[in-house]
Amino acid sequence: MKQIRPNAADAVASIRQHWAEQPKVGLILGTGLGGLTESIDVDCKIPYEQIPHFPKSTAPSHAGQLVCGRLHKVPVVAMEGRFHYYEGYSLQEVTFPIRVMKALGADTLVVTSAVGGLNPQFSLADIVIIEDHIDLHPDNPLRGVNDDELGPRFPDMSEPYSLDLVEQARLTALKLAISAHKGVLVSVAGPNLETRAEYRMLRAMGADIVGMSTVPEIIVAKHASMKTLGFSVVTDMCLPDALEPADINKILAVAADGGAKLQCLISELFHQWGNT
Repeated sequence: MKQIRPNAADAVASIRQHWAEQPKVGLILGTGLGGLTESIDVDCKIPYEQIPHFPKSTAPSHAGQLVCGRLHKVPVVAMEGRFHYYEGYSLQEVTFPIRVMKALGADTLVVTSAVGGLNPQFSLADIVIIEDHIDLHPDNPLRGVNDDELGPRFPDMSEPYSLDLVEQARLTALKLAISAHKGVLVSVAGPNLETRAEYRMLRAMGADIVGMSTVPEIIVAKHASMKTLGFSVVTDMCLPDALEPADINKILAVAADGGAKLQCLISELFHQWGNT
């Protein structure tokens, strides 16, 4: 972990050649959810391969670029596409952009993702405000010798998602007449989807949705003392007794449908943050 700070400093120096602002918020856009960047007043877009120590995004629909600008007057740095453990990266590599966002000056992280729905009361394209999570990754991004300059050895996770932001998001969705559930995310390694028996197990564990991202980024954000907010769009239903084969094209189409609603919700939150 000792190499993270110098590597983040290299990345920050590179980004500063294109953008001098200090972001307030870091934003991660998941599968099919990159449309939110259309709302950003963009100063620059930097391909990941031009940023030192950034991995390369290989997931479908992930543009693989850092978008810097303002959203309703709030300086923001947005990842249009993220990295995953299933792509072969270590969790320290997956979460390296969070270290860079923090080093740039961001104190809040907003994460979005496409997920499978385990809760039978959820429907396709529904928005879920994540209020807690279960981590089933086989590794942890904080494993190894701790760098006390980055955060504590044993970060507290009693509030993995900032309760005030969760409540603000819920009330804002209500104001916009957007259906948004609160729920528990379980994060798995992937890349295969789960079996019927595994879906039953995950539901019995208390999960409402299942995905292959978000939790490692949130762990690192909490380690870095950032405020956190997570949203997911239900792109396929994972009900064991009514299970259908996954169709990536259908998943992307549903993600775009739910993403349009999520774009409105996140845009309104940034509008509120820009006026406080």
